[in-house]
Amino acid sequence: ESDLNAPIQGGHISSALCHTSNISYRLGAHQAPDAIREQIKGNAIASATFDRMAEHLAANNIDLQSSELTLGQHLQMDPATETFPSQPDANAMLKTEYRAPFVVT
Repeated sequence: ESDLNAPIQGGHISSALCHTSNISYRLGAHQAPDAIREQIKGNAIASATFDRMAEHLAANNIDLQSSELTLGQHLQMDPATETFPSQPDANAMLKTEYRAPFVVT
């Protein structure tokens, strides 16, 4: 434990967020930027995040309109079980068995 830079629970939550994001992305769909804006317009946080990304890309001379983007699937996780109720496709991407010697005991 003396080698840890943060509490183990914090590390677990941080890595779980990364894995959840990857699952959302993998279950998402390629869409045009305007179609994504339309779908997220009711979510102020998602809209603000999208706008910041668009500004960043524009500042780096990347044409957002000629880019194919992926809108990830909205996932709802049950924190007690760390699964996605009613989302079997997402649950199928959760690992329960690991490659030796990287096992969880």
